[in-house]
Amino acid sequence: MSALTWPDLPAAQQPVWPDAAELEAVLEELRAQPPLVFAGECDTLTEQLGQAALGSAFVLTGGDCAETFAANTADSIRARLKTVLQMSIVLTYAASLPVVKMGRVAGQYFKPRSKPSETRDGLELPSYLGDAVNSLEFDADARRPDPRRMLKAYHASGAAINLIRAFTQGGYADLRQVHAWNQDFVRESTAGQLYDRLATDIDRALSFMHACGADPEEFKRVDFYAAHEALGLDYERALTRIDSRTGLPYDVSGHFLWVGERTRQVGGAHVQFASTIRNPIGLKVGPAASPDEILEIVEILNPDRVPGRLSLITRMGAGRVAESLPPIVQKVEASGNPVVWVCDPMHGNTFEASSGHKTRSFDDVIGEVEGFFEVHRQLGTIPGGIHIELTGDDVTECVGGTMGIAEDGLGVRYETACDPRLNREQSLELAFLVADMLLKR
Repeated sequence: MSALTWPDLPAAQQPVWPDAAELEAVLEELRAQPPLVFAGECDTLTEQLGQAALGSAFVLTGGDCAETFAANTADSIRARLKTVLQMSIVLTYAASLPVVKMGRVAGQYFKPRSKPSETRDGLELPSYLGDAVNSLEFDADARRPDPRRMLKAYHASGAAINLIRAFTQGGYADLRQVHAWNQDFVRESTAGQLYDRLATDIDRALSFMHACGADPEEFKRVDFYAAHEALGLDYERALTRIDSRTGLPYDVSGHFLWVGERTRQVGGAHVQFASTIRNPIGLKVGPAASPDEILEIVEILNPDRVPGRLSLITRMGAGRVAESLPPIVQKVEASGNPVVWVCDPMHGNTFEASSGHKTRSFDDVIGEVEGFFEVHRQLGTIPGGIHIELTGDDVTECVGGTMGIAEDGLGVRYETACDPRLNREQSLELAFLVADMLLKR
């Protein structure tokens, strides 16, 4: 089998495209498109993640649960980027640890769903599967899977990556901008005030260094990587290329791809695909996973035991992390395979509020992160990162935090296309709490 020929394996969570000829025409066009990312960037990310596996760095992944074409604007992208940059500054400064920064961005246009269809007022239509497949509007035409939307997802992702590169390499991410990132509503919050004091300390340190004649280039720009779930295999396979430098296959739709909880079947197409590409990859692990099952997948995905190649992104739930996580950590660590342990405290803590909104409690998010750190402390292993669904906007989707969002206030600005996200105030508050945990690990 050549690197770009795919075996016929069962693939969960795939759209049922109504027109095979239309699909093939779209895939042919996707195969001819330029890469969105480069193999060398993916290799650099693997090296940086390898440092996190050793405890010499910490991984921060943050962004939308489901990107939408409508929200792929300069203001929205900048707000999300700013939130991750602020969180990374808090973590780096407080814990004296470099932060590997990734965004759920420029590719998070496919979404897994628990049911293939939904019914409203007696009308049954296909579920919303992400903007790369169909539209959120509950309408027969809008919900029809349309492969041409994958081309739109590709172009939207390219625009987002180009803008992020401009922001992170063109001066916006300069450390001297740390105060400028805080000139809006969050500055009046508790977390915003804490951040302002931290930014003042950084300003003083930079002024001292400048007075001494030091002005490192590393302070003027940052590395920021695009990550998304490798869910829509038609799209991911069409964007896999053989690197001219190494002769190896890379999925050039993003730097970091992960296999989801619903698609990590050992004999399935998603695990096989992830094992083929050379990008750094992740695997979501929920409370129902068995240690033997996860170890088997770990050996498939990282047979050469490359540090940074594989991240295990655990999503147990605040009430189950202390019980479900230790056996998996012990099994994988005993094998000697060097994975990065990352905590996703979002997906295991979703519930329906009395208002009918899908939401998450900030206390549960913090509780799972605390449980994650405590498990690794007890086992003597390394908590390597966090993976957060967030936005840079002042939304009301998750309850709690110092802002005190209550269930009856969720409808004020409930804007997510799928799962509830932390707003910027809650994200910054989380960063300060995680920084304390890093200091104590």
